[in-house]
Amino acid sequence: MAKNQIVLYGRNSVFERLKVNPKSIRKIFLQDNLKVPSIEKLIRQNNLPSERLSIRGLEKIKHAKDLQGIIAKVDGFQYTLFEDLLGRKREEDTTIIFLDRISDPQNLGVITRIAACFGRMALVIPEHKACGVNETVLHVASGGENYISVSIVANMANALTAAKEAGYWIAGTVVSDGAEEISKVSLPFPVGLVMGSEGEGIRQGLLKHLDIKVRIPMEGAKLSFNVSMACAIFCYEISKRRQESG
Repeated sequence: MAKNQIVLYGRNSVFERLKVNPKSIRKIFLQDNLKVPSIEKLIRQNNLPSERLSIRGLEKIKHAKDLQGIIAKVDGFQYTLFEDLLGRKREEDTTIIFLDRISDPQNLGVITRIAACFGRMALVIPEHKACGVNETVLHVASGGENYISVSIVANMANALTAAKEAGYWIAGTVVSDGAEEISKVSLPFPVGLVMGSEGEGIRQGLLKHLDIKVRIPMEGAKLSFNVSMACAIFCYEISKRRQESG
C-alpha cells in the first residue's frame, strides 16, 4: 500500500466516504458474497475500482474484527490548518473542541462522531502525547470525519491564545468547586471547549487560559464520565444554547 494511503473499513465508514468524498478513495474491496446495493451503486456512479475477495483475502489487507465485509484504500487523513480553521469557523460560529492529550483512539473516534452529529463543531488535537486520526479512529467515527474539520497543533496553549485573540471565549471542563454547572452557566459565543485527558484532566498550564470553568452536575455515585460521554453532554448543552441565542 502506498505510503500516503490508509485503510477504511466497515460499511458506514465506507458508505459515508463514498457519499461525501469519493475522490479520496483509491480502491474498494468487498467480501465475495456481500450484497450492499447502496454502496455498490455509488462505486459504479463514481467509477471506482473494486475487487471481490474472500474473508481471508480481506483480513490480509486489514486484520480487524469489524471489517463487516468491506475495506477501502483511501488517501491519508487531511488535517485542516489551525489558522484556516480559526478564520473560517469564527465567521460560522463554530464551536472548537480542544482535546488535551486524548490517547485512546476509541474515545477520539466517538468524539469525532459526536461533533459531526451535533454540527458546527471542529476538533483540535495536540501533535505530541495524544492520539492522531488513525484507522481505528476513522472506523469508530463511522464517517463522522467527513463532516467536521480536525486540526493538529504543536502547542495547545498557543492555540488557545490564538483562539482568544480571534474572538473565542474558552470554557474548560474541570471538576472543582470553582466550576459552574454547564446547564446553568451563561455561555458566550463563539465558544471553545477544552476537554482534558482520560486520567489527568486539563493540564495545569492550560487552566490559566480558561475564561469559564464548567462541570456536569452529578448527584449519584462518586464516579466520573468517560471523556467521550462527557463530550456528548457538553456538546448538547452548547448546541441548545446556540439555538436559543438565535
